[in-house]
Amino acid sequence: MKKILFLLTLCCGVGFSAIAQKSPPTAVVAAFNKKFKDVKGVEWGKEKNGEWEAEFKNNGLEMSANFSADGKWLETETEIKFAELPAAVQAALKGKKVGEAAKIVRADGTTVYEAEVHQDLIFDASGKLQPQSKE
Repeated sequence: MKKILFLLTLCCGVGFSAIAQKSPPTAVVAAFNKKFKDVKGVEWGKEKNGEWEAEFKNNGLEMSANFSADGKWLETETEIKFAELPAAVQAALKGKKVGEAAKIVRADGTTVYEAEVHQDLIFDASGKLQPQSKE
């Protein structure tokens, strides 16, 4: 009986800690609401690097936004069509089958483009392949 109670307590503890990780800190939610007013249906997830990612639709576009744990906006990714990629990026991808494409605007003001080709490839607007970050 003690073993059953112990296992039940252990399972509940693991379950509650998993639930706690799905809820971003108040600072993150406040920063999101300030940047993306009137957005509904937000799904939150915690990245391996500790960032919080919000996935949502805004004006019919699939988007995600990442924030640090203290609420600092880091980047916003917006799904786009292949034809919306800069011509140089399209040229760099010539002959490759692209599954999805996205425009990523970062907090430092830079814009890069992501293309899903067996793996995600990141390009700047001139078509130069960018180094991959460790997530």
